[in-house]
Amino acid sequence: MLAAVYYNNRDVRIVDMPRPEIEEDEFLLKVMASGICGSDVTEWYRAPKAPIVLGHEATGIVEKTGKNVKDFHPGDRVFVSHHMPCNKCIYCLNGHHTACETLQTTKYYPGGFAQYIRVPRINVEQGTYRLPDDMSFEVGTFIEPLGCVIRAQRLAEIEEKDVVLILGTGISGLLHVKLAKLKGVTKIFATDVNSIRLDIAKRFGADKVIDASGDVIKELRKANNGRLVDKVVVCTGSAQAALIALDYVDSGGTVMFFAVPDPTVRIPLPITKFWRNEVTIRTSYGAAPVDLNESFMLLAQRKIIVDDMITHRLNIKEAAEGFRLASEAKESLKVILKPNDT
Repeated sequence: MLAAVYYNNRDVRIVDMPRPEIEEDEFLLKVMASGICGSDVTEWYRAPKAPIVLGHEATGIVEKTGKNVKDFHPGDRVFVSHHMPCNKCIYCLNGHHTACETLQTTKYYPGGFAQYIRVPRINVEQGTYRLPDDMSFEVGTFIEPLGCVIRAQRLAEIEEKDVVLILGTGISGLLHVKLAKLKGVTKIFATDVNSIRLDIAKRFGADKVIDASGDVIKELRKANNGRLVDKVVVCTGSAQAALIALDYVDSGGTVMFFAVPDPTVRIPLPITKFWRNEVTIRTSYGAAPVDLNESFMLLAQRKIIVDDMITHRLNIKEAAEGFRLASEAKESLKVILKPNDT
């Protein structure tokens, strides 16, 4: 089978590798679609693990099942979550499923950017979702990224009464805009340096978009009765964005770091100011089963539409071009690889 092996954003090689063999509690998935995530093109995060087959948003058709698999059969159309928590450890029991060691060590093999993947028992039993007949494989790839957004907004306690600022209008930032719009959030602001993406954010539901290179604080106060915002969601790994985000939150508000700079960056915190004004800093990583369940339902019921976010559909041999498009983030939003469209 063909697979795209990642070395860095400018070096993605198509190789022929053996189709995975499955055990009796596993199934083999024929991958029909797999989205390129922003984390896939974050080199400080991915390159140290290279060479590697990435891809964690895979949908496809069950090709073959082990003898102990009873709930799924060849021909089933499914989405498979790549990481699954144990639901037993102290982190899971306290609601921190994405800190679970099992979640961080379980995944399907070799990765979603391959024509076939082996799905382990825990993923078969707890992380596989049958796609409705009217849900495309492409829409199904959004179950995981939307689940991550749902988790972040839940942890940040984003509610209808809030005024929210989204920093960065890439695919995750735009999903945050769509989810906040669905919640009926009082006001949604979005900032970026990319004017095209700001226009898209406006179309997707942002009440006001702001050029990040301008006086954002002035624009926020002008649009929000002299106040800053209740919730800031950082959706860019820019060190400058991480720094400046702390200046945008009002007293009693929350800054949610959905994306973070590389590990060498140290962010100085105005801790005295935050202490005085009771500002909360939160982080969010990945998605837990509860988040994926909600994401699946929102997409299945078409409460959140994602078809309009897909800009490129490429086959496995075009994976290098897909990574170029996703990493440059100029003419693309969501890039989806279709490994078996050759």
